Amino acid sequence: MTKYRIERAPAPGWMRILIPLLAIPVTFLLTSVIILLDGANPFTAYYHFLVSPLAGRVSAIEVFVKSTPLLLTGAAVAFAFKGGYWNIGAEGQLYAGAIAATFVGTVLLDVPPIIGIPAMIIGGFAGGLLWALPSAILKVKLGVDEVVTTLLMNSIVLNVTSFLLNGPWRNPVSMWPQSPEISAGTVFPQLIPRSRLHFGIIIAVIVILIIWFVISRTSFGLKMRAIGLSKEGARFAGIKVNKTMLIVALVSGGIAGLAGAGEVAGIHFHLIDAISDGLGYSGITIATLGGLHPLGVGISALFIGLIDTGAQTVSRVLGVPVYLGDVVQSTLLLVTLSLFVLQNFRIRRVN
Repeated sequence: MTKYRIERAPAPGWMRILIPLLAIPVTFLLTSVIILLDGANPFTAYYHFLVSPLAGRVSAIEVFVKSTPLLLTGAAVAFAFKGGYWNIGAEGQLYAGAIAATFVGTVLLDVPPIIGIPAMIIGGFAGGLLWALPSAILKVKLGVDEVVTTLLMNSIVLNVTSFLLNGPWRNPVSMWPQSPEISAGTVFPQLIPRSRLHFGIIIAVIVILIIWFVISRTSFGLKMRAIGLSKEGARFAGIKVNKTMLIVALVSGGIAGLAGAGEVAGIHFHLIDAISDGLGYSGITIATLGGLHPLGVGISALFIGLIDTGAQTVSRVLGVPVYLGDVVQSTLLLVTLSLFVLQNFRIRRVN
């Protein structure tokens, strides 16, 4: 009689590809219970989540609009995680990039786009990088857990944003807590007329391609992958672990900062308190679902952008809370993490 047993061992490569694909139907199955309790039909809900947004030109474009910052925060988190640095601060780094970009956009007056747009990109990257610096230094110099420090930095930057919008940047006319408008020369151009799709998505795609090249085709990428697998093993192999992790952390913060710059220069044209509705935290879901691979991150970001767009349709048509999209995302993260535990086990036949 043939028997099977589960033993701790690395799972085959195909399992790592299957797990994210399996996480999606499992998530839909679990969240369908919540939809049923709200008196709605799960099949109708998921039709509006996944199909309706792609059925119309405006809503299909909006999927790419919502995916633009997600591509960058997902890339930021994936890059950090791949290098063994657990950056939970993409949300705060996004805000820091938005603040820096707003400053650039309100200072550079009457500049042509050829100067203003690169300045916004550099400002956003620098803002996110600088906000990631304290946590990175505490990690490499004192060994302080970066999960704690990056998470705390998120709260700090929210208070900094509130101070700026209710203080020096408060609109003097309306007294509304928002910054002055950025100059016309620093606004990202629209890619499609009469839509919100802007130049930021091109930046996001370029960033995805760059980090893919760095991770898979450079010696630095080999070093950071080695650190991600085993810091002690990498150190034994002669890799400068602290230096490499510092660079990874700062680049990750800079990429997240680009997402903030894109929201200011491409969507709002000024800074507001709600510049992000958890885009940095969604980056964790995207990076995990994408298996920390840049291509996987790109696909996952588009999927989450589809869910975000569909959530508004589901709420309008079925009368369920719009926050159902957030519930789906949170459940997807938990399911994906749970299923990835299976990578450490395999089923073996015992005769």
